[in-house]
Amino acid sequence: MAEMNDFQKSFLIGTQGGSLFTQKEFDEALNLAKAEIMAMAIEASRTAVMIEREACAKIVDEAANAEEEGELSTAIRDIAELIRNRIPSQRKQ
Repeated sequence: MAEMNDFQKSFLIGTQGGSLFTQKEFDEALNLAKAEIMAMAIEASRTAVMIEREACAKIVDEAANAEEEGELSTAIRDIAELIRNRIPSQRKQ
């Protein structure tokens, strides 16, 4: 892309009511925006995994509640907790 001359720049600034950015300023702003988008995407993914993990544990809990009290019921509840705490640092208390 060809560089704009001073006349073209002043014309655009005057008609757009703003200012032009240098390529470096644009690149810095773009990189910042990309980093913010990635941070939000990572957090959304973590949240989705935790929601799914909790839903799976709830299914196991329901199976345990359907069982009569005993070793199997206790084992099923233990499995539900293992699912919830697969990666403890991800679980918000």
